[in-house]
Amino acid sequence: MKSPIRIFVLVVAGLCGATFPVSAQVNVMQEHNNPSRDGLYIDAGFTPLAAANLARDLNFDGTIVGNVYAQPLYIEGGPNGPMIIAVTESNNVYALNATTGTVIWQRNLGTSVSISQLFCGNIDPIGITGTPVVDLASRSLFLDALINGPTIKHFIYSLNVDTGVTNAGWPVDVNATANYNGMSFVSLIQEERGALALVNGIVYVSYSGYVGDCQNYHGWVVGVDINNPSNVHAWATTAVGGGIWGHGGVASDGTNVFVVTGNTFNTGGNWMGGEAIIRLQAGPTWTGQPTDYWVPTNWFSLDNSDTDLGGVSATVVDVPGATPSQLVLALGKDSNAFLLNRNNLGGITSAVAAANVGGINRGTSAVTYRTSQGTYIGFHNDAGTIRAYRVTATNPPTIVFAWSQNQSGRGSPWVTTTDGTNNMIVWYAATTSSGDQRLHAYDGDTGAVIYAGGGANELMSGTQQWNTGMVARGRIYFGANNKIYAFRLSSATPTPTATATRTPTSTPTS
Repeated sequence: MKSPIRIFVLVVAGLCGATFPVSAQVNVMQEHNNPSRDGLYIDAGFTPLAAANLARDLNFDGTIVGNVYAQPLYIEGGPNGPMIIAVTESNNVYALNATTGTVIWQRNLGTSVSISQLFCGNIDPIGITGTPVVDLASRSLFLDALINGPTIKHFIYSLNVDTGVTNAGWPVDVNATANYNGMSFVSLIQEERGALALVNGIVYVSYSGYVGDCQNYHGWVVGVDINNPSNVHAWATTAVGGGIWGHGGVASDGTNVFVVTGNTFNTGGNWMGGEAIIRLQAGPTWTGQPTDYWVPTNWFSLDNSDTDLGGVSATVVDVPGATPSQLVLALGKDSNAFLLNRNNLGGITSAVAAANVGGINRGTSAVTYRTSQGTYIGFHNDAGTIRAYRVTATNPPTIVFAWSQNQSGRGSPWVTTTDGTNNMIVWYAATTSSGDQRLHAYDGDTGAVIYAGGGANELMSGTQQWNTGMVARGRIYFGANNKIYAFRLSSATPTPTATATRTPTSTPTS
């Protein structure tokens, strides 16, 4: 896996009504709002008319220090009022006032690592890259930081989200604790770019190599018991390579966790963990049975051409009316989208549904949402267009082209809806110099442009590839180098409701 992104694609599937439990409190505790990595935010203020008039909040300070590849988080319920949590490659962690953008607390976890100290890579310096995750019950913030020293090491931290103080028993030294099948974790050759996940009391952290595929890295998933951080488990690809590259990192259906791995090396044609969707049970543990992995039949050819399956992180998707209906999405550098039965991934075999979506996919997160017209899956790839596909509610489902739009940039989308079904809007930041560094929004059913970037005040700078935005209380927050940007709806719009969470149906472990 080596490089960034350019198009945004949507897949449409059969529809169904869904129940979304809503709490009075709004908390965005993880990448894309939910463990499924659906990227869905319910906010009654985000009607198409209101979204069309979105404006940057020029009174929001948002000044931080360091480059930002991670999505900001939004946390309520503490003594400081609503907070934005932001992390940077300088190993700085911030809590900002969600209204003013001023600093509530900040921590530096140690010196970051220069690219000159690594064998390869494309982030400089490198410190905290992946989006953290928050456990509200314990008011704890979990993150991975690469810290300089006599030995360069990844440390998994738990901080008090209200004060920034390190919780007792943390951080976890990944070099010292992560082992799998006789292999030991080596921080110097492992990059942590994917978002962390928290599932049933275990925080999961995924790792890839660095851009350039240097040294004998592996794809790793490390799990730490948040109530007993000395209890560390891990899984890794047997072959060299197989990195977990996608921005969303680890996805979950509420019971199992899913990752997508990239190309491996020197396998001699024997599959050893790469080019796969992997389903892991709690720990992580892995059965090694075909129910718990899917590999395309041409995996060895993909390996030899550096055409990773694992370009985009896994997304858990439900398509009522289809057989099977409980799916997981993978997108590859071979320009294909794949849907798999997440209850039985199937081993080395054909996918449940597959389609060529006309562009390389790498580095990002996908989205999924449901309207009266169907269930959609959205993603961004290198062809410079937004495309829509429909997944038929048949046995098996099929993927059918629906529509397309043009859009440059290298970011991951997110979605707003006023009530879970209506007024679906797909948002996207056209990040890096390949895009215009502005927000864009599209009608979730038709792809019609709703918001085209705003005026002079809405221009951002220093946005990084792969990154995604976050929605809370009628605002969109986006992280960039040395800055968190805040955009707000017109004051004439209704007061937004709480962000709701949709929990997908859990899949059995065997």
